[in-house]
Amino acid sequence: MIDFQYHNPGSLQEAFELLDRHGEDARIMAGGTALVLQMKQRLSQPDHVVGLRRIPDLANVKWEGDGQARIGSMATHQQIETDPSVKGRLPLLASTFSQASTPRIRSMATLGGGLAHGDPNQDPPPALIALDAQAVISSSSGERVVPVEDLFVDYFETDLQPGEIMTGIIIPPLPAGSGGVYLKFLPKTVDDYATVSVAALVTKGEGNTCQDVRIVLGAVDVTPVRATDAEAVLRGKSLDEKNIHDCGEAVRDAVDPLDDFRGSASYKRDMAEVFTRRAVQQAIAASQRA
Repeated sequence: MIDFQYHNPGSLQEAFELLDRHGEDARIMAGGTALVLQMKQRLSQPDHVVGLRRIPDLANVKWEGDGQARIGSMATHQQIETDPSVKGRLPLLASTFSQASTPRIRSMATLGGGLAHGDPNQDPPPALIALDAQAVISSSSGERVVPVEDLFVDYFETDLQPGEIMTGIIIPPLPAGSGGVYLKFLPKTVDDYATVSVAALVTKGEGNTCQDVRIVLGAVDVTPVRATDAEAVLRGKSLDEKNIHDCGEAVRDAVDPLDDFRGSASYKRDMAEVFTRRAVQQAIAASQRA
């Protein structure tokens, strides 16, 4: 790994000044699980690394009066996984983070660091998109809010601009009668990336109808994929076996997976269809318990 200068600012303003001063020679470090690996592999060779751990309030989990959650970007996967309020109010989110890699990685990896990394194979993005989460992005010139759905631009590329720091995530309260699930098909061990992952959030209407649904897949394209055509098969219709089957079938045209050691593209399409059906069925069951 190359030599670099590590900076440990105590405020966002100090971090912005460091980024402005060093420009393209600087990189942000949150948990470090992604950046350190990139640096060891010489995929990233910054002269300056700006750590965020000393900056106050970036790891907080807060709830607004309307039930909206604000989770700081430095909250670790383990913190989100185990937080009682998250488990109670956003069980889909807690469950997703509990499935990410290993306990050792979850104790270090952060919410914002993972999202800023832009890896489409990670576990949190599909669940966050299904939950209609928004990323809070700050810089010396102010703050902007971007739907997590729009954050991913291309393979390992996000909408984050030079000098910007992701400072948190906003998640609206779940509609009444909603249930969600995150499923992943693992090729080998629990610390590997999924061959296919699916987050589904279903809101039941009167009878057995689907009032709303959000379906998001990971590891099947260069960015996470929101399967809007598959959602349209269910939205406003009966949650019966035929419609669930057709919903899974509609996912096949939404994904464009790559051939790799986790499976061929055609195999991943098959698994995307199968796991979408399973996720929807389990989300419906969760909505009945809500």
